[in-house]
Amino acid sequence: MKILAMDSSGMTATVAVVEDDRVLAEYTIDYKKTHSQTLLPMLKEAGDMIELDLDTVDAIAVAGGPGSFTGLRIGSATAKGLGLALQKPLVHVPTLEGMAYNLWGTDRVVCPMMDARRNQVYTGIYQFREGKLEVLADQMAVPVAEAARKLNEIGRPAILLGDGVPVYEEEIRKALQVPFLFAPPHLNRQRASSVAVCAMEYVRQGKTETAAMHQPDYLRVSQAERERAKRLKQEAKSRETAE
Repeated sequence: MKILAMDSSGMTATVAVVEDDRVLAEYTIDYKKTHSQTLLPMLKEAGDMIELDLDTVDAIAVAGGPGSFTGLRIGSATAKGLGLALQKPLVHVPTLEGMAYNLWGTDRVVCPMMDARRNQVYTGIYQFREGKLEVLADQMAVPVAEAARKLNEIGRPAILLGDGVPVYEEEIRKALQVPFLFAPPHLNRQRASSVAVCAMEYVRQGKTETAAMHQPDYLRVSQAERERAKRLKQEAKSRETAE
């Protein structure tokens, strides 16, 4: 099975091609450029380096959210475009499950944390049992204190990763009552190879979709939508006052 995978859900842009038990190519950038500038050139360069024939790809995997609204839209549009052009199925991998796969096989519970701003993180809690990922707490947008409370309730040693960890490190250290570690740099951000490996399991379970079906999971409304709702509410209130 050959999977072309991508993740642009956070600050990191990453693409990979994984075939069976080999990572044929992986290209990851965590720098200042926007994903609209990086993702397609990264895909092309990685493909050129391994002389990739896109027709040989079995499925296209994409980190489907949560994450940056703009980043998710870019990843989704890229995956949908490739899926439509190549007539290949898409695999929608929840962002945090893909991140958890960075730590495949650990005996600790895994808790990815992405900075969701507004004093919240996108997070979930996972474990590996006999090589299979199990969801202990599904993806959610919550304050760090709520994520820590859930980890404390589970009561097992944990390992945390993601760009939310350095942002909220002090609060995490104060709130956690269980033993914990922070993942090292080569494992603590999104990796497209992890998305691809997770996607392989999804394919085996028949969890694929067409390009037309694919939609990102935002978990909460965007800032633009919040501002629009606020404006409409204020306008309605003004009309009521005028009447």
